[in-house]
Amino acid sequence: MDGFRIPVGSWVDAGVDWVRDNLSGLFDVVALVVRSLVGGLSDVLLASPIVVVIIVAAALAWLLRSWKLALGTVIGFALILAMGQWVTAMQTLALVLVATIVAVAISVPLGIWSARNATVRAVLKPILDFMQTMPAFVYLIPAITFFSIGVVPGVVSTVIFALPPGVRLTELGIRGVDSETVEAGHAFGATPGQILRGIQLPLAMPTIMAGVNQVIMLALSMAVVAGIVGADGLGKEVVQSISTVNLPKGVEAGLSVVILAVYLDRLTAALGNRADNRGSLLGLLSRRRAARSATAVTAGPTAAPHADTSSSDAATEAEREKASPRRAPVSSGH
Repeated sequence: MDGFRIPVGSWVDAGVDWVRDNLSGLFDVVALVVRSLVGGLSDVLLASPIVVVIIVAAALAWLLRSWKLALGTVIGFALILAMGQWVTAMQTLALVLVATIVAVAISVPLGIWSARNATVRAVLKPILDFMQTMPAFVYLIPAITFFSIGVVPGVVSTVIFALPPGVRLTELGIRGVDSETVEAGHAFGATPGQILRGIQLPLAMPTIMAGVNQVIMLALSMAVVAGIVGADGLGKEVVQSISTVNLPKGVEAGLSVVILAVYLDRLTAALGNRADNRGSLLGLLSRRRAARSATAVTAGPTAAPHADTSSSDAATEAEREKASPRRAPVSSGH
C-alpha cells in the first residue's frame, strides 16, 4: 500500500478555487450585507447609552422570565462594564444575533421541509451529520478563502456551525405532533398550509424554541473561535490573551462570554415555555386576565336567575288572571 493515496484534499482545494473564481461577485455581495448588518447593529448597541441597554435587557428578562433574571442581568451586565469588556461584549452580541437570525431563517424552513418529505430528510441527514462532526476550526479555512479575514468569515462559519441543531429539532417537533390531531384537521377540511400554521407549528413550538436555543449557544461558542480570523469581540480578546499568556484578560473575556451565554439561554428557554414562567410579567398579566374572565363568568349566572324568576312570576300571574278574571263591580241601579 506504499504510495497509495487518494488526494481528497487536492480535489476539495480545486473545487474551492473554482467556486472562488466563478462566484466572486456573489461573495462580495454577501460580505457587504453581513458587514453592514453586524456593523450597523454593533454601532446601535454602542451608540445607545449603557444604562438604556442594561434597562432594556433587564426589562426583557422580567417580561419573559422573572424579576430574578432581570436582577441577575443588571448585575451581570454591570460586571461586564466594570471589567472593561463592554465594547467587545456588544460586538460579540451583534455577531451572535446576526448569525442566529440567519441560521434560524435557514434551519426552520429546512426542518419543516424535512419533516414533510422523506426524500429531503434522507438527503439532509448525512449533510447535517457531516456539519455537526466536522471540527469547528475547519470551517474557518474556506471562509477565509472566500471572504478574507474579519467579521464576515466569522459570521459565515458561525452560521454553518450553528445550523444543524435548528434543522433537527424543528423536524423533530413537527414530526412529534400527534397524528390524530393532524387527522382531525384533515377531517375538518383544512389545507396542508392551515394544518402547518394552526396545528403543527403551535404544538411543536417548544421543541423549535429548544432548537433556537441551541443555535444561539453554538453561535456564541463559534463567535469566540471566530476571533482567530480577526472578528472583533470577546473572541479576539481570548485569542490575544492566549498569544500573550495574559491570564487576567482571558478570565475577564471568558467571564463576559459566560454572562452573555446565560442571559441568552434563559431568555430563549423562556420563549419556548411561557406557561412555566409564572414570575414573568407576561405570566402575571395572563393570570390577571384569567381572573377577570372568571369573575365575569361567575357574575353572569348570578344575575340571570333574578331575571328568570321575575319573568316566571309575571307569566304565572298572567295565567291566573286568564283562568279566573276579576269581576267588574255591580252597579246598584239607584
